[in-house]
Amino acid sequence: MASAAEQLASNMNFSAFSRATELKKRIWFTLGALLVYRLGTYIPLPGINPAEWANSMKMHEGGLMGLANLFSGGAIDRMAVVALGITPYITASIIIQLLTSVTPSLEALKKEGESGRKIINQYTRYATVGLAIVQAYGMALLLEAGFGRDIQIVMNPGWFFRFSTIITMLGGTMFLMWLGEQITSRGIGNGISLIIFAGIVAGLPGAIYSMLSEVSGGRQSSMVLVIVFILAVAVIAAIVFMERAQRRLLLQYPKRQMGNRMFQGDTSHLPLKLNTSGVIPPIFASSLLMLPATFSNFIKDAPLWLQSMTTALTPTHIPHMIVYAALMVFFCFFYTAIVFNPKDTADQLKKHGGFIPGIRPGERTADYIDYVLTRITVIGAAYIVAVCLLPEVLTMSMGGFLGGLGGTSLLIVVTVTLDTVAQIQGHLVAHQYEGLIKKSKLRGGRRHR
Repeated sequence: MASAAEQLASNMNFSAFSRATELKKRIWFTLGALLVYRLGTYIPLPGINPAEWANSMKMHEGGLMGLANLFSGGAIDRMAVVALGITPYITASIIIQLLTSVTPSLEALKKEGESGRKIINQYTRYATVGLAIVQAYGMALLLEAGFGRDIQIVMNPGWFFRFSTIITMLGGTMFLMWLGEQITSRGIGNGISLIIFAGIVAGLPGAIYSMLSEVSGGRQSSMVLVIVFILAVAVIAAIVFMERAQRRLLLQYPKRQMGNRMFQGDTSHLPLKLNTSGVIPPIFASSLLMLPATFSNFIKDAPLWLQSMTTALTPTHIPHMIVYAALMVFFCFFYTAIVFNPKDTADQLKKHGGFIPGIRPGERTADYIDYVLTRITVIGAAYIVAVCLLPEVLTMSMGGFLGGLGGTSLLIVVTVTLDTVAQIQGHLVAHQYEGLIKKSKLRGGRRHR
């Protein structure tokens, strides 16, 4: 049976949306913030030769540089001031969350609620600054080295260029982090996810144009394009289905007496999402896979083992796929354990008198929830790995024909779209409830008169 909120949401129409003034303000703020972000990807880094950089990027299309360019929204392709994107923030979040699970002091802060979460977020910002400085310095060395070729990308190499690059890129990353927080608090949806989403969507027209050019130039057949289109639709449908899938655990509440009246016991459900971690696993895994290439930028004559590792971890290579899949499976379980604690859920159920039929309240309930959650996370991890690696396998077999239409990008776009629609629907439901409350107050006032 549909809940009251779902019944109310099903009756919404355009007129209800037009009356939601607060929601419209949030949407306009989000669009304006994303526009500012997109403008930042067109401001070039001072001190470089844009033409030489463009030629260098053509030689390194795809690979780790292409993956980093995807998450930066094309800023690396133009070597903009926001070229680092929010990758340092994502990596810092991974480090802090790993430390939280193994450090008692950070774990205690997490349990303090909102105040502890603010302190942890501040630690994440400090870590972001440190990582952004390291990555910006590595990028400056990479630009000065000209990818190891006889190319002069930097007009005046030296410490002044390195220092200015660090300051500029650090400022760009911190601005994007602040912009994401503003979107989260004053706009709709998760700001960091929406920034990544905007960058990927901005690159889709170019990827589609590249595919059409391959077909029109005779380098690929039109049948391959049709097959790719059908597969893309199938993958999107699978993502929507799996992201909406839930395992509902039946909950029962005992009869209770209030005064002289006896109330019947209620039944409810505990929904467990099949993919609790969302898009976090592929984003975190991609960020970690780019670390060897980042470290290799610091060494002018990198050792052979580091060069071999960087090459092996390049997309469309078998070692990259294996490590990528392993990292995604790890982060599926790791992030699920962070965002959902079966013991806390079981304690809350016991506190309110709820129980799962046939399961004793307390520790047995926590063990059962953990058992069910582990089983569905296995399915969710397999789904994430399949969605992210299938297009990569097709790209390897088709010689890069898919361009930027990778599984990770499709997963992020569809998942963020679903989350944003859910956020909009939530604001509309709240607005509808507010309207009903106002009407009931007016009717009550008239009756008293």
